[in-house]
Amino acid sequence: MLHERGMRRWFGPAAAGAVLVAALIAGKGSFSAPPGLAVEVNPRSLPADGFSTAKVVLRATNGQPLPLSQLEIEVVDGTRRAQIESVGSVGNAVEAVVRAGVLPGPVVLEARGRAFAPARVRLESRLDPTDRAHDGTPDFLRLDDEADRQAFRRWFTFLAEALFYRSPAQLPSEINDCAALVRFAYREALREHDGPWASELALETLPGAPSVQKYQFPFTPLGAGLFRVKPGSFRPEDIRGSAFAQFADAQTLRRLNTHLVSRDIYRAQPGDLLFFRQLEQDLPFHVMIFLGKSQLERDLRDWIVYHTGPVGGAKGDMRRLTVDELLEHPSPRWRPLPGNPNFLGVYRWNILRGAE
Repeated sequence: MLHERGMRRWFGPAAAGAVLVAALIAGKGSFSAPPGLAVEVNPRSLPADGFSTAKVVLRATNGQPLPLSQLEIEVVDGTRRAQIESVGSVGNAVEAVVRAGVLPGPVVLEARGRAFAPARVRLESRLDPTDRAHDGTPDFLRLDDEADRQAFRRWFTFLAEALFYRSPAQLPSEINDCAALVRFAYREALREHDGPWASELALETLPGAPSVQKYQFPFTPLGAGLFRVKPGSFRPEDIRGSAFAQFADAQTLRRLNTHLVSRDIYRAQPGDLLFFRQLEQDLPFHVMIFLGKSQLERDLRDWIVYHTGPVGGAKGDMRRLTVDELLEHPSPRWRPLPGNPNFLGVYRWNILRGAE
């Protein structure tokens, strides 16, 4: 059994020479039509939930064994909607498992190989509007796999911490307050982290973590609209409506995109958010990111990072401090303690709901 997750295409080792072999046979003057490939698919329609699968069975129309080593299977249309999860021999046939992505739409696979006429098969990936938590976040955005959850946490906290080391002039222009920092790190944590992406952000160091596999921003049914901005459970019409947006302030992030975990900071996990409400400020809601252990320094203490937002007439800046330092903040209203009415608690992203 050969297996590789997230494949767009699977090649048998001899597939690359198929055209050359066919040409040599034809050149000898004796040619007959190659046998075809019979294709069975079950099911033909999949929910675009990121984990449902369909089985594609290939057989030679002449009844002969189908050599796995001489076969190539490729997603030729809809590479963002489905991936080939595995390919293997079963008796005289070849079976491929196709895993749905989160984008709905048609998926076309083509099978071809040495001495076999190519065959295509079409699947349908349909929108999955499920919202099992009824919190407004569709399940197609939730990270069901533990590896994906850890990848998101690593990238989210790494990006937030890395920005602390930049001068104000080197920060992305969009980061002008606490919520903007959170939005930026969240969005970029869900991208595909390839070379061009790292160059665009001028990142010199990267964490040893894979990207999230279930999907990469902005390739979801919601496109660039990552953040819930209107209350209510998710409905299919939210795809085209105004329930999601690229912008959300701190209060909206708390109410509609995260959920309360605890008022005990020692229950926080990397990537969780600390929310405060300071009624005497122009912008009363404030958010900080719990980093956990630093990814950029050899330090075993737990850290927190945030952007101050505008302070007086200044633009504000990035700040980083340990949990112990925050617990001993000179102003009691900033201490993350259960008895502090200004501390709203530790919140976790809705895409991680169910991972507590």
